[in-house]
Amino acid sequence: MAAYRSAFLQTVTDRGFIHQGTDLAELDALMADGPVTAYIGFDATASSLHAGSLTQIMLLYWLQQTGHRPIVLMGGGTTRVGDPSGKEESRQLLDDATIAGNMAGIRTVFDKFLTFGSGPTDAVMVNNADWLDGLEYIPFLRDYGRHFTINRMLNFESVRLRLDRESPLTFLEFNYMILQAYDFLELYRRHGCRLQLGGSDQWGNIVNGIELARRAEGVELYGLTSPLLTTSSGAKMGKTAEGAVWLNAEHTSPYAYWQYWRNTEDADVGRFLRLFTDLPLDEIARLEQLEGAGINEAKKALANAATRLCHGTDAAAHAEETARRTFEQGGVGDDLPTLDLERATLAAGVPAFELFRRAGLANSNGEARRLIRGRGARINGGTVEDENAPVTEAALDDGIIKLSAGKKRHALVRAMEG
Repeated sequence: MAAYRSAFLQTVTDRGFIHQGTDLAELDALMADGPVTAYIGFDATASSLHAGSLTQIMLLYWLQQTGHRPIVLMGGGTTRVGDPSGKEESRQLLDDATIAGNMAGIRTVFDKFLTFGSGPTDAVMVNNADWLDGLEYIPFLRDYGRHFTINRMLNFESVRLRLDRESPLTFLEFNYMILQAYDFLELYRRHGCRLQLGGSDQWGNIVNGIELARRAEGVELYGLTSPLLTTSSGAKMGKTAEGAVWLNAEHTSPYAYWQYWRNTEDADVGRFLRLFTDLPLDEIARLEQLEGAGINEAKKALANAATRLCHGTDAAAHAEETARRTFEQGGVGDDLPTLDLERATLAAGVPAFELFRRAGLANSNGEARRLIRGRGARINGGTVEDENAPVTEAALDDGIIKLSAGKKRHALVRAMEG
Protein backbone atom coordinates (compact mmCIF):
# COMPACT_ATOMS: atom_id res chain seq x y z
CA MET A 1 0.00 0.00 0.00
CA ALA A 2 1.36 3.40 -0.95
CA ALA A 3 2.78 5.68 1.74
CA TYR A 4 1.95 9.38 1.50
CA ARG A 5 3.19 12.47 3.30
CA SER A 6 -0.26 14.04 3.39
CA ALA A 7 -2.61 12.77 6.09
CA PHE A 8 -5.58 12.98 3.73
CA LEU A 9 -4.18 10.74 1.01
CA GLN A 10 -2.86 8.27 3.56
CA THR A 11 -6.21 8.14 5.39
CA VAL A 12 -8.35 7.63 2.30
CA THR A 13 -5.90 5.03 0.97
CA ASP A 14 -5.93 3.08 4.24
CA ARG A 15 -9.72 3.18 4.32
CA GLY A 16 -10.24 2.06 0.72
CA PHE A 17 -11.52 5.23 -0.93
CA ILE A 18 -9.09 5.61 -3.84
CA HIS A 19 -9.87 4.22 -7.28
CA GLN A 20 -8.02 6.59 -9.63
CA GLY A 21 -6.05 9.80 -9.31
CA THR A 22 -4.16 12.26 -11.47
CA ASP A 23 -0.49 12.74 -10.56
CA LEU A 24 -0.83 11.55 -6.97
CA ALA A 25 2.83 12.32 -6.18
CA GLU A 26 2.34 16.01 -7.01
CA LEU A 27 -1.00 16.10 -5.22
CA ASP A 28 0.58 14.49 -2.15
CA ALA A 29 3.30 17.15 -2.05
CA LEU A 30 0.73 19.92 -2.44
CA MET A 31 -1.50 18.59 0.35
CA ALA A 32 1.46 18.00 2.69
CA ASP A 33 2.45 21.66 2.42
CA GLY A 34 -0.81 23.17 3.68
CA PRO A 35 -4.60 23.34 3.29
CA VAL A 36 -5.91 22.44 -0.17
CA THR A 37 -9.42 23.30 -1.33
CA ALA A 38 -11.33 20.43 -2.96
CA TYR A 39 -14.89 19.92 -4.11
CA ILE A 40 -17.55 17.39 -5.00
CA GLY A 41 -20.67 18.29 -6.96
CA PHE A 42 -24.17 17.08 -6.10
CA ASP A 43 -27.16 17.66 -8.34
CA ALA A 44 -30.38 18.52 -6.50
CA THR A 45 -32.63 15.80 -7.93
CA ALA A 46 -34.30 15.00 -4.57
CA SER A 47 -34.76 16.72 -1.21
CA SER A 48 -32.24 14.39 0.40
CA LEU A 49 -29.20 12.38 -0.59
CA HIS A 50 -29.25 8.65 0.04
CA ALA A 51 -26.69 6.23 1.43
CA GLY A 52 -25.26 5.71 -2.05
CA SER A 53 -23.77 9.23 -1.73
CA LEU A 54 -22.03 8.46 1.57
CA THR A 55 -18.70 7.54 -0.03
CA GLN A 56 -18.44 11.06 -1.45
CA ILE A 57 -19.66 12.68 1.76
CA MET A 58 -17.09 10.76 3.78
CA LEU A 59 -14.35 11.87 1.39
CA LEU A 60 -15.25 15.47 2.22
CA TYR A 61 -15.46 14.56 5.92
CA TRP A 62 -11.90 13.16 5.93
CA LEU A 63 -10.68 16.08 3.81
CA GLN A 64 -11.75 18.48 6.56
CA GLN A 65 -10.62 16.21 9.39
CA THR A 66 -7.10 16.16 7.93
CA GLY A 67 -6.82 19.94 7.64
CA HIS A 68 -8.19 20.84 4.21
CA ARG A 69 -11.13 22.88 2.94
CA PRO A 70 -14.19 21.19 1.42
CA ILE A 71 -16.52 22.79 -1.09
CA VAL A 72 -19.96 21.27 -1.50
CA LEU A 73 -21.05 22.30 -4.99
CA MET A 74 -24.80 22.22 -5.44
CA GLY A 75 -25.90 21.84 -9.03
CA GLY A 76 -28.59 24.49 -9.11
CA GLY A 77 -27.65 25.01 -12.76
CA THR A 78 -26.63 21.53 -13.90
CA THR A 79 -29.68 19.90 -12.30
CA ARG A 80 -31.66 21.59 -15.05
CA VAL A 81 -29.60 19.65 -17.59
CA GLY A 82 -29.14 16.20 -16.08
CA ASP A 83 -25.93 14.19 -15.77
CA PRO A 84 -25.98 11.33 -18.30
CA SER A 85 -23.24 9.43 -16.41
CA GLY A 86 -24.48 5.96 -15.52
CA LYS A 87 -27.97 6.69 -16.85
CA GLU A 88 -29.73 4.73 -19.55
CA GLU A 89 -32.40 7.33 -20.17
CA SER A 90 -32.94 11.05 -19.83
CA ARG A 91 -33.70 12.38 -16.37
CA GLN A 92 -36.92 14.23 -15.68
CA LEU A 93 -36.31 17.98 -15.71
CA LEU A 94 -37.21 19.88 -12.54
CA ASP A 95 -38.46 23.44 -12.15
CA ASP A 96 -36.50 26.08 -10.23
CA ALA A 97 -38.74 25.98 -7.13
CA THR A 98 -38.31 22.21 -6.78
CA ILE A 99 -34.54 22.50 -7.23
CA ALA A 100 -34.35 25.22 -4.55
CA GLY A 101 -36.36 23.08 -2.11
CA ASN A 102 -34.16 20.07 -2.81
CA MET A 103 -30.99 22.08 -2.15
CA ALA A 104 -32.35 23.25 1.20
CA GLY A 105 -33.03 19.65 2.21
CA ILE A 106 -29.60 18.46 1.11
CA ARG A 107 -27.87 21.26 3.06
CA THR A 108 -29.16 19.71 6.31
CA VAL A 109 -27.32 16.47 5.47
CA PHE A 110 -23.95 18.20 5.18
CA ASP A 111 -24.47 20.14 8.40
CA LYS A 112 -24.11 16.77 10.19
CA PHE A 113 -20.82 15.79 8.55
CA LEU A 114 -19.00 19.10 7.97
CA THR A 115 -18.24 22.33 9.83
CA PHE A 116 -19.22 25.35 7.74
CA GLY A 117 -17.76 28.81 8.21
CA SER A 118 -15.18 31.30 6.97
CA GLY A 119 -12.01 29.77 8.40
CA PRO A 120 -9.20 28.31 6.26
CA THR A 121 -10.52 24.74 6.59
CA ASP A 122 -14.23 25.51 7.08
CA ALA A 123 -16.55 24.05 4.47
CA VAL A 124 -18.51 26.22 2.07
CA MET A 125 -21.54 25.39 -0.02
CA VAL A 126 -21.85 27.06 -3.42
CA ASN A 127 -24.37 26.87 -6.25
CA ASN A 128 -23.19 26.56 -9.85
CA ALA A 129 -26.26 28.49 -10.99
CA ASP A 130 -24.35 31.55 -9.72
CA TRP A 131 -22.14 31.42 -12.82
CA LEU A 132 -23.97 29.13 -15.24
CA ASP A 133 -27.16 31.21 -15.27
CA GLY A 134 -25.30 34.27 -16.55
CA LEU A 135 -23.46 32.59 -19.40
CA GLU A 136 -24.05 33.95 -22.85
CA TYR A 137 -24.31 30.96 -25.14
CA ILE A 138 -22.29 32.11 -28.15
CA PRO A 139 -19.42 33.68 -26.15
CA PHE A 140 -19.30 30.59 -23.92
CA LEU A 141 -19.04 28.23 -26.89
CA ARG A 142 -16.40 30.43 -28.49
CA ASP A 143 -14.26 30.67 -25.35
CA TYR A 144 -14.64 27.15 -23.98
CA GLY A 145 -16.35 24.90 -26.50
CA ARG A 146 -13.27 25.02 -28.73
CA HIS A 147 -11.33 23.05 -26.09
CA PHE A 148 -13.61 20.00 -26.48
CA THR A 149 -13.65 17.71 -29.51
CA ILE A 150 -16.75 15.75 -30.46
CA ASN A 151 -14.49 12.77 -31.25
CA ARG A 152 -13.32 12.56 -27.66
CA MET A 153 -16.72 13.27 -26.14
CA LEU A 154 -18.25 10.40 -28.07
CA ASN A 155 -15.80 8.05 -26.39
CA PHE A 156 -17.00 8.83 -22.87
CA GLU A 157 -18.67 5.86 -21.22
CA SER A 158 -21.82 7.80 -20.38
CA VAL A 159 -22.27 8.67 -24.06
CA ARG A 160 -21.30 5.25 -25.41
CA LEU A 161 -23.77 3.55 -23.07
CA ARG A 162 -26.66 5.46 -24.57
CA LEU A 163 -25.49 5.15 -28.17
CA ASP A 164 -24.75 1.42 -27.91
CA ARG A 165 -28.25 0.78 -26.58
CA GLU A 166 -29.79 3.22 -29.04
CA SER A 167 -31.24 5.18 -26.11
CA PRO A 168 -31.89 8.88 -26.70
CA LEU A 169 -29.14 11.25 -25.58
CA THR A 170 -30.33 14.83 -25.84
CA PHE A 171 -28.07 17.68 -26.90
CA LEU A 172 -28.91 19.23 -23.53
CA GLU A 173 -27.36 16.25 -21.70
CA PHE A 174 -24.45 16.14 -24.13
CA ASN A 175 -23.49 19.60 -22.87
CA TYR A 176 -23.32 18.42 -19.25
CA MET A 177 -19.66 17.38 -19.44
CA ILE A 178 -18.66 20.83 -20.71
CA LEU A 179 -20.60 22.53 -17.91
CA GLN A 180 -19.01 20.32 -15.25
CA ALA A 181 -15.55 21.04 -16.60
CA TYR A 182 -16.37 24.73 -16.47
CA ASP A 183 -17.49 24.35 -12.84
CA PHE A 184 -13.99 23.16 -11.90
CA LEU A 185 -12.44 26.13 -13.69
CA GLU A 186 -14.81 28.59 -11.97
CA LEU A 187 -14.18 27.07 -8.54
CA TYR A 188 -10.45 27.48 -9.10
CA ARG A 189 -10.95 31.11 -10.09
CA ARG A 190 -13.35 31.95 -7.27
CA HIS A 191 -12.09 29.77 -4.40
CA GLY A 192 -8.61 28.55 -5.37
CA CYS A 193 -9.97 24.99 -5.66
CA ARG A 194 -7.26 22.59 -6.86
CA LEU A 195 -8.87 19.15 -6.46
CA GLN A 196 -12.10 17.53 -7.62
CA LEU A 197 -13.32 14.36 -5.93
CA GLY A 198 -16.02 12.03 -7.22
CA GLY A 199 -17.13 8.53 -8.03
CA SER A 200 -15.31 6.56 -10.70
CA ASP A 201 -18.15 7.27 -13.16
CA GLN A 202 -17.07 10.94 -13.04
CA TRP A 203 -13.49 10.30 -14.15
CA GLY A 204 -13.96 11.61 -17.69
CA ASN A 205 -15.73 14.74 -16.47
CA ILE A 206 -12.97 15.40 -13.93
CA VAL A 207 -10.21 14.99 -16.53
CA ASN A 208 -12.12 17.38 -18.80
CA GLY A 209 -12.03 20.03 -16.09
CA ILE A 210 -8.32 19.53 -15.48
CA GLU A 211 -7.55 19.90 -19.19
CA LEU A 212 -9.80 22.96 -19.53
CA ALA A 213 -8.03 24.70 -16.64
CA ARG A 214 -4.63 23.86 -18.13
CA ARG A 215 -5.61 25.37 -21.49
CA ALA A 216 -7.61 28.33 -20.22
CA GLU A 217 -5.49 29.34 -17.20
CA GLY A 218 -2.23 27.39 -17.52
CA VAL A 219 -2.80 25.91 -14.06
CA GLU A 220 -2.50 22.31 -12.89
CA LEU A 221 -5.57 20.92 -11.14
CA TYR A 222 -6.04 17.40 -9.77
CA GLY A 223 -8.66 14.67 -9.64
CA LEU A 224 -9.33 11.72 -7.37
CA THR A 225 -12.11 9.14 -7.70
CA SER A 226 -13.52 6.48 -5.42
CA PRO A 227 -14.85 3.08 -6.53
CA LEU A 228 -18.54 2.66 -7.22
CA LEU A 229 -19.72 0.36 -4.46
CA THR A 230 -21.99 -2.64 -4.37
CA THR A 231 -22.59 -5.06 -1.54
CA SER A 232 -20.96 -8.49 -1.64
CA SER A 233 -24.17 -9.93 -3.07
CA GLY A 234 -24.12 -7.35 -5.88
CA ALA A 235 -26.83 -5.04 -4.55
CA LYS A 236 -26.46 -1.30 -5.11
CA MET A 237 -25.31 0.68 -2.08
CA GLY A 238 -28.06 2.60 -0.33
CA LYS A 239 -30.90 0.50 -1.73
CA THR A 240 -33.15 -2.03 -0.02
CA ALA A 241 -36.19 -3.98 -1.15
CA GLU A 242 -38.25 -1.13 0.32
CA GLY A 243 -36.40 1.56 -1.65
CA ALA A 244 -33.65 4.10 -1.04
CA VAL A 245 -32.05 4.61 2.37
CA TRP A 246 -32.19 8.40 2.73
CA LEU A 247 -29.91 10.52 4.88
CA ASN A 248 -32.65 12.91 6.07
CA ALA A 249 -34.66 11.68 9.06
CA GLU A 250 -37.99 12.71 7.52
CA HIS A 251 -37.43 10.22 4.69
CA THR A 252 -35.69 7.38 6.56
CA SER A 253 -36.00 7.34 10.36
CA PRO A 254 -32.83 7.04 12.45
CA TYR A 255 -34.05 3.63 13.60
CA ALA A 256 -34.53 2.38 10.02
CA TYR A 257 -31.13 3.86 9.15
CA TRP A 258 -29.52 2.02 12.07
CA GLN A 259 -31.21 -1.21 10.99
CA TYR A 260 -29.88 -0.82 7.44
CA TRP A 261 -26.30 -0.91 8.73
CA ARG A 262 -27.08 -3.59 11.33
CA ASN A 263 -28.26 -5.83 8.48
CA THR A 264 -24.97 -5.50 6.55
CA GLU A 265 -23.79 -8.74 4.97
CA ASP A 266 -21.01 -10.44 6.95
CA ALA A 267 -18.49 -10.09 4.12
CA ASP A 268 -18.99 -6.29 3.95
CA VAL A 269 -18.60 -5.39 7.63
CA GLY A 270 -14.87 -4.56 7.63
CA ARG A 271 -15.04 -2.62 4.36
CA PHE A 272 -18.06 -0.61 5.47
CA LEU A 273 -16.51 0.15 8.87
CA ARG A 274 -13.53 1.72 7.09
CA LEU A 275 -15.62 3.65 4.57
CA PHE A 276 -18.65 4.79 6.54
CA THR A 277 -17.43 5.32 10.11
CA ASP A 278 -14.69 7.30 11.80
CA LEU A 279 -13.70 4.43 14.11
CA PRO A 280 -9.91 4.00 14.47
CA LEU A 281 -8.39 1.49 12.07
CA ASP A 282 -7.01 -0.69 14.88
CA GLU A 283 -10.52 -1.01 16.35
CA ILE A 284 -11.88 -1.87 12.91
CA ALA A 285 -9.17 -4.52 12.52
CA ARG A 286 -10.32 -6.08 15.80
CA LEU A 287 -13.99 -5.99 14.86
CA GLU A 288 -13.54 -7.54 11.42
CA GLN A 289 -11.76 -10.53 12.93
CA LEU A 290 -14.85 -11.51 14.93
CA GLU A 291 -16.55 -14.67 13.74
CA GLY A 292 -19.75 -16.58 14.37
CA ALA A 293 -22.12 -14.79 16.72
CA GLY A 294 -19.37 -12.26 17.43
CA ILE A 295 -19.90 -10.66 14.02
CA ASN A 296 -23.06 -9.12 15.47
CA GLU A 297 -20.88 -6.96 17.76
CA ALA A 298 -19.13 -5.60 14.67
CA LYS A 299 -22.46 -4.95 12.93
CA LYS A 300 -23.78 -3.05 15.94
CA ALA A 301 -20.57 -1.01 16.07
CA LEU A 302 -21.04 -0.19 12.37
CA ALA A 303 -24.70 0.76 12.88
CA ASN A 304 -23.93 2.91 15.92
CA ALA A 305 -20.99 4.75 14.33
CA ALA A 306 -22.73 5.34 10.98
CA THR A 307 -25.94 6.53 12.65
CA ARG A 308 -24.02 8.80 15.03
CA LEU A 309 -22.34 10.58 12.10
CA CYS A 310 -25.62 11.07 10.22
CA HIS A 311 -28.15 11.62 13.01
CA GLY A 312 -26.20 12.30 16.20
CA THR A 313 -25.20 10.39 19.32
CA ASP A 314 -28.66 10.42 20.94
CA ALA A 315 -30.41 9.06 17.85
CA ALA A 316 -27.86 6.26 17.54
CA ALA A 317 -28.28 5.32 21.20
CA HIS A 318 -32.08 5.35 20.95
CA ALA A 319 -31.98 3.19 17.83
CA GLU A 320 -29.71 0.64 19.47
CA GLU A 321 -31.94 0.52 22.57
CA THR A 322 -35.05 0.09 20.41
CA ALA A 323 -33.41 -2.79 18.59
CA ARG A 324 -32.29 -4.37 21.87
CA ARG A 325 -35.78 -4.21 23.35
CA THR A 326 -37.38 -5.45 20.14
CA PHE A 327 -35.04 -8.30 19.24
CA GLU A 328 -33.23 -9.35 22.40
CA GLN A 329 -36.04 -8.89 24.92
CA GLY A 330 -39.01 -9.40 22.64
CA GLY A 331 -40.44 -6.10 23.77
CA VAL A 332 -41.58 -2.98 21.97
CA GLY A 333 -39.08 -0.27 21.12
CA ASP A 334 -40.04 3.37 21.36
CA ASP A 335 -38.48 4.33 18.02
CA LEU A 336 -40.23 1.77 15.82
CA PRO A 337 -42.27 3.19 12.92
CA THR A 338 -45.75 3.85 14.29
CA LEU A 339 -49.17 4.03 12.63
CA ASP A 340 -51.82 5.88 14.63
CA LEU A 341 -55.40 4.70 14.11
CA GLU A 342 -58.57 5.84 15.82
CA ARG A 343 -60.18 3.27 18.09
CA ALA A 344 -63.34 3.47 16.02
CA THR A 345 -61.38 2.34 12.96
CA LEU A 346 -59.95 -0.62 14.84
CA ALA A 347 -63.36 -1.43 16.30
CA ALA A 348 -64.68 -1.84 12.75
CA GLY A 349 -61.59 -3.87 11.81
CA VAL A 350 -58.85 -3.31 9.20
CA PRO A 351 -57.94 -6.15 6.79
CA ALA A 352 -54.55 -7.58 7.71
CA PHE A 353 -52.99 -6.90 4.30
CA GLU A 354 -54.13 -3.27 4.42
CA LEU A 355 -52.75 -2.78 7.93
CA PHE A 356 -49.29 -4.01 6.89
CA ARG A 357 -49.31 -1.68 3.90
CA ARG A 358 -50.47 1.32 5.92
CA ALA A 359 -47.81 0.64 8.56
CA GLY A 360 -45.10 0.79 5.88
CA LEU A 361 -44.12 -2.89 5.98
CA ALA A 362 -45.23 -3.35 2.37
CA ASN A 363 -45.24 -0.93 -0.55
CA SER A 364 -48.56 -2.11 -1.97
CA ASN A 365 -51.57 -4.25 -1.12
CA GLY A 366 -50.26 -6.94 -3.47
CA GLU A 367 -46.89 -6.99 -1.70
CA ALA A 368 -48.65 -7.21 1.66
CA ARG A 369 -50.78 -10.14 0.47
CA ARG A 370 -47.69 -11.98 -0.78
CA LEU A 371 -45.95 -11.37 2.56
CA ILE A 372 -48.86 -12.95 4.43
CA ARG A 373 -49.25 -15.85 1.98
CA GLY A 374 -45.55 -16.57 2.42
CA ARG A 375 -46.10 -16.71 6.20
CA GLY A 376 -43.72 -13.82 6.74
CA ALA A 377 -46.20 -11.56 8.55
CA ARG A 378 -46.80 -11.66 12.31
CA ILE A 379 -49.12 -9.76 14.64
CA ASN A 380 -47.99 -9.64 18.26
CA GLY A 381 -45.62 -12.51 17.50
CA GLY A 382 -48.27 -14.78 15.96
CA THR A 383 -48.20 -15.69 12.25
CA VAL A 384 -50.97 -14.11 10.18
CA GLU A 385 -52.90 -16.91 8.49
CA ASP A 386 -55.56 -14.97 6.55
CA GLU A 387 -54.62 -11.89 4.54
CA ASN A 388 -58.23 -10.62 4.62
CA ALA A 389 -58.89 -11.25 8.31
CA PRO A 390 -59.88 -8.04 10.07
CA VAL A 391 -57.50 -6.81 12.74
CA THR A 392 -59.57 -5.25 15.51
CA GLU A 393 -59.06 -3.63 18.87
CA ALA A 394 -59.04 -7.10 20.34
CA ALA A 395 -55.42 -7.33 19.16
CA LEU A 396 -54.39 -4.31 21.26
CA ASP A 397 -51.88 -4.98 24.00
CA ASP A 398 -51.63 -1.96 26.29
CA GLY A 399 -52.95 0.19 23.46
CA ILE A 400 -50.47 -1.14 20.87
CA ILE A 401 -50.36 -3.80 18.14
CA LYS A 402 -46.91 -5.00 17.06
CA LEU A 403 -46.54 -5.93 13.38
CA SER A 404 -43.55 -7.86 12.01
CA ALA A 405 -42.46 -8.55 8.43
CA GLY A 406 -39.85 -11.28 8.55
CA LYS A 407 -37.42 -11.28 11.45
CA LYS A 408 -35.97 -7.80 11.18
CA ARG A 409 -38.71 -5.35 10.16
CA HIS A 410 -41.26 -4.18 12.67
CA ALA A 411 -43.86 -1.46 13.15
CA LEU A 412 -46.42 -0.48 15.73
CA VAL A 413 -50.10 0.32 15.42
CA ARG A 414 -51.26 2.65 18.20
CA ALA A 415 -54.88 3.21 19.13
CA MET A 416 -55.90 6.87 19.40
CA GLU A 417 -59.05 8.22 20.94
CA GLY A 418 -61.08 9.83 18.18
